[in-house]
Amino acid sequence: MQEPSESPTVLFERIGSTAVISLNRPRVKNALNCAMATALGNAVHEADLDPEIRVIIITGSGGNFCGGADLHEVAADWQIISAERPDWGFGGITQQLTATPTIAAINGFALGGGLEIALACDLAVMDEDAYVTLPEVTRGIFAAGGGILRLQRLIPRRLAMEAVLTGNPITAAQALQWGLVNRLSPSGTSVNVALELAQDIARNPVEAVNQSKLLMHQSESFGSTWDSDYWSLNDAIATRVYSSPEASEGLQSFIEKRKPNWQR
Repeated sequence: MQEPSESPTVLFERIGSTAVISLNRPRVKNALNCAMATALGNAVHEADLDPEIRVIIITGSGGNFCGGADLHEVAADWQIISAERPDWGFGGITQQLTATPTIAAINGFALGGGLEIALACDLAVMDEDAYVTLPEVTRGIFAAGGGILRLQRLIPRRLAMEAVLTGNPITAAQALQWGLVNRLSPSGTSVNVALELAQDIARNPVEAVNQSKLLMHQSESFGSTWDSDYWSLNDAIATRVYSSPEASEGLQSFIEKRKPNWQR
């Protein structure tokens, strides 16, 4: 499906030190095609490289987060992965690890690939009347964009198994109870609440925040926390953080009993 030339598939807005990236194919519930995957991947990558951006929020325009892959294009055997950066995975984000923290602001619904985009984010805020689901099995297909891999890491395995094998929706109340999202928001305010969460993050020094995030992700493939690989990575990142100017300022401000003066 071709979009009108004047309608970008992804919108980018800078609000203070936060980048708000909105999926923008509302006519098809923000279903993801190749153009959107390329635009989303590029927008996230550019925001991650921008030293003034401290947090990235991903949301959907037109009242819904994302209706998943555009099944019309899948059925036509069209490519829905970015041809420019296939290594970034589905949506240009599911295999793109950024140093900058990411927050999904889920409005309306996040279906299939839409939920997979949200699962690729570090944190999530969800409107209280929204819902998410992995319905792929009901269409005889497979949640191959990280949905199966990530859902079972974020909620109890048996609950994840039920969601994957039935395709049944997960309500906002369930998502909060199970730990799938960090906060619920009144209807239509997920971006506002995500911005509040972003401000909580951005008030801390960037190196400590970003390296802490990377350690959590990069250590997931290790086994026991007693394994040496865990501690080698931990020590390498600790050296990087503790040698930073922010660490010196943080410790000095504690000694002097004042608020730290972060340079960025």
